[in-house]
Amino acid sequence: MKFRACLFALVMFAACGKKDEKKADPSPTPAPTTNEMAKAPADAAAAPADAAPTDAEKVAARIKKNEDAAAEEKTRWTADIETKAMALHDTKWKNLDEAMTAILASPHRKPGNNERDAFRHPAEALKFFGITPTSTVIEVGAGGGWWTELLAPLLAAQGGYIVAGFDANGPMDKMQTAYGKSLDLFLAKSKLFDKTTRANIGPTPYKLGEDGKATHAIAMREMHNWVRRGELDVHLKAIHDALAEGGTFGVEQHRAKPGTKGEDTAESGYLAEDWVIAKVEAAGFKLAEKSEINANPKDTKDYPEGVWTLPPNYAEGDATKAKYDAIGESDRMTLKFTKVAAPAAGSGSAAPADGSGAAGSAAK
Repeated sequence: MKFRACLFALVMFAACGKKDEKKADPSPTPAPTTNEMAKAPADAAAAPADAAPTDAEKVAARIKKNEDAAAEEKTRWTADIETKAMALHDTKWKNLDEAMTAILASPHRKPGNNERDAFRHPAEALKFFGITPTSTVIEVGAGGGWWTELLAPLLAAQGGYIVAGFDANGPMDKMQTAYGKSLDLFLAKSKLFDKTTRANIGPTPYKLGEDGKATHAIAMREMHNWVRRGELDVHLKAIHDALAEGGTFGVEQHRAKPGTKGEDTAESGYLAEDWVIAKVEAAGFKLAEKSEINANPKDTKDYPEGVWTLPPNYAEGDATKAKYDAIGESDRMTLKFTKVAAPAAGSGSAAPADGSGAAGSAAK
């Protein structure tokens, strides 16, 4: 009996001493930071088997994931879809209504993208901003291509279209580089995008094409990322420089509770409307009009995972999907500004105290 008791004690000790195995994160974090300086070990073989992936490894995994998704999309993109897409590309549209009726119904759109139309009101938004088939439009912060697949065929024949995203040739330990490569893969899949001009956005002063030429610039659910990265000034100046006098800057942004400061709310993805208006007007613009086409009073704006809790991200997973489907996408402001003057001195936003950055267009 004494022997059996000792044996039982040894087995229990071994079991209690074993660490739980953790599953690898199948989706590397989409939130690159400005202080991502971690490097891979000099001797990978000497690294612990359960060591957390380095930033470079996360970026490499995301690039591979994006490449696989692009290959799958290329398979879906049949000759028939290409023919229909190019028919849109070559059409000289009479007006926005004619164009959007055809474009929104086209099979060139990624599966599932049309399910967002009821929440994002693309035709109504473009009409509100005053965009027509002859406009020259800059999309600042382009990511997965939701707006790109609409704007490219709208503007190809008679207008101009600049799609601005992260640099695909950036540092390989920055997640923004993966997003830039993903955008390039998206544009490379079809001649539909052969008249689309690619521009890079960045944390240092940058250009969105020739100064004073664009009629419109739009930032769709993007401005919180600029605040999170401490780059609001940089982007507003680039937009101001690129627009012609009297040009339009269109903003769609997740809306925080009134009176809050963007520096305090941006990490949740939300910004207060009054705060946004003040910042943009200080950068040389004047508010021309507001629209409530993207308002959603069901959005309580108090989720632990921020705006990404809601569709289409579902940050809490499938367990609460039905709950957030009942709410829908976020409550969003839709604002139209006019370029009127040079930016006011000292009008920018403060950088985050910890130097952290946002996920760019992928975390919208």
